[in-house]
Amino acid sequence: MVGGLPIRITPTPLVSVLIPAFNHERFVKRCLDSVLEDPYEAKELVIIDDGSTDGTGERIAEWIDQHREEIPIEYVRRDNRGIAATMNELAARAHGEFLRLGASDDYLLPGGLDAQVDYLLEHPRKWAVIGDSVVIDQDGRKLFDSGMCDLHHANKGLYQSDEGIRLAVISHWAIGGPVALIRKRSLETVAGWNESLRIDDWDFFLRLASHDAIGFIDVCVCAYRLHSSNLSRTRDTRARILNLLESQSVALRRVPLFSDPYRTLLKAQSHFIGAKISFLQRRLWPLAFHLLVYLSLVVTTRIKLRAALHLAEGA
Repeated sequence: MVGGLPIRITPTPLVSVLIPAFNHERFVKRCLDSVLEDPYEAKELVIIDDGSTDGTGERIAEWIDQHREEIPIEYVRRDNRGIAATMNELAARAHGEFLRLGASDDYLLPGGLDAQVDYLLEHPRKWAVIGDSVVIDQDGRKLFDSGMCDLHHANKGLYQSDEGIRLAVISHWAIGGPVALIRKRSLETVAGWNESLRIDDWDFFLRLASHDAIGFIDVCVCAYRLHSSNLSRTRDTRARILNLLESQSVALRRVPLFSDPYRTLLKAQSHFIGAKISFLQRRLWPLAFHLLVYLSLVVTTRIKLRAALHLAEGA
């Protein structure tokens, strides 16, 4: 121990902090500053401006001019290709053993990198580790102490086991902001981000969860910013329906990755999403149908979970 902090005996692995940037000229400097402020030393910064139409690219270039001697930086500015294609390109350009997924409107909290790297070093069978976030508004004022509990109303107790994480990822995806550190080599198995999707994170983490590859630390590792442009929080009904249709398609596509009872639970979730779509479309009978099937499948899942638990206890 030095100054109350643990000493890492193994060589310090390189962390590549990946920043996909798009139309966040107001927020991107704070994001980049936070990478320097984190005390973890073995890090690089990989940034892609994904066709911003505001001053984001200029803000990034100015920041790099000021800090290029302080951290290895790779910066690409190109036409818009979407978030999934950008994440895949960022990962391909990264040199680190670990990839810290970022966002240009959010920022890292000091100490998060150390905590997440330590977890993955101590749990070699895990491919990714997620943490919590504090939630802020567009002016940087704190709204919630926990994105998981206060914003998404998650039960953190579920995240203490592989079974609980599978349940949480399938039925109550409660990750607020860019809170994940992943092993780069894991992308060879889960095939990166699906470039056909507009909102790709649930699909990505479903694939990780199917391998029991996700760990959790109860540490706030980033500040997640809520503002008018957040893609997943749109109030436009048509856009919400499109997002939900995409999520429903993801659920049905990933059912074969899981065995029961999680397979049945993911089928149930697809009907729950279908009920949301029918509600937004004001279609009463499809709404009733999806809710009925959802409830039936949830009951079936609970029965199968109890049976699996009894078998495990008897083994």
